[in-house]
Amino acid sequence: MTPPSPILTSPDGRFAVVQSEPWMAEALAEIQAASFPDLAPEERMQPEHYRSQMQIFPQGQHAVLEVATGRVVACSTDLRAKVDFAHFAHQYLEAVGGNYLTTHDPAGDWLYGADIGVHPDYRGLGLSTLLYTARHQLVRELGLQGHVAGAMPKGYGALKHQMPIEVYVQRVIRGEMFDPVLSVQLRRGYAVWGIIPEYLHDPSCANYGVFIVWRNPEVDS
Repeated sequence: MTPPSPILTSPDGRFAVVQSEPWMAEALAEIQAASFPDLAPEERMQPEHYRSQMQIFPQGQHAVLEVATGRVVACSTDLRAKVDFAHFAHQYLEAVGGNYLTTHDPAGDWLYGADIGVHPDYRGLGLSTLLYTARHQLVRELGLQGHVAGAMPKGYGALKHQMPIEVYVQRVIRGEMFDPVLSVQLRRGYAVWGIIPEYLHDPSCANYGVFIVWRNPEVDS
């Protein structure tokens, strides 16, 4: 099997971002299951979902390979969409066509982040940074307005009885609290647009999503 051409490589050359290929589907599903153990099973991506995504919008499907072993260790899923910022609240499965990406709009002027995950054995090695870099690179290549996503505030579930989600998010924005997902995305240049109740079913975020936006600096708003 010919290795996929790298889109990006880590500074030490140990990892490479490539376009996902069908033979990776089972490994991608394992990464998602390991990354989101509390996510409702019907909302997790399965191998058939990944294969559909690669057919519908291959450019938006990224995987990270460990160069020495060829192991798939991280991945992300994106689609193109038109975004109505006045009515941003939505449910995850509706936005991603039940994980098959049938909602992908080839004329969409935003890249929508459906998923990103790093296998637990490979966390702390900068792999999510590689994937976000690849996503932003794709936004620039396609001349899109930017990248949006429903971030999972994974630290809120444990604190939901102590404060409303609005207070939690504001404290994270101000740097008074650390959220393992939202804080990291804010550091990558994303801004919070709004809060989405019942975005998905995961007790770690009390089912909330936070709609975040990264704007392409090369495109006039």
